[in-house]
Amino acid sequence: MWHYVPPQVFSQKEKEEEEEEEEEEEEEEEKKKKEEEEEEEEEEEEEEEEEEEEEEEEEEKEKEKEKEKEKKKTALTWCGSCVSLRSGELG
Repeated sequence: MWHYVPPQVFSQKEKEEEEEEEEEEEEEEEKKKKEEEEEEEEEEEEEEEEEEEEEEEEEEKEKEKEKEKEKKKTALTWCGSCVSLRSGELG
């Protein structure tokens, strides 16, 4: 059996469907934005970690240079017999 349905009911249903679609689209956009922000934060953290590692490597190199300088200084203060023993000569 057929019933008469006024056009308002159809338009109301269409409006509700459109609103639901818009809400879903907004939610998807928000999710995308959040994901992008998280990715950016991760990239920034990785860059910071890399910078810290580079700084640590540079500090280690500086320490090694200082150690080498100290070794050279102490080598110059040894007495003659120690230097000859060090070079493999018997004194």
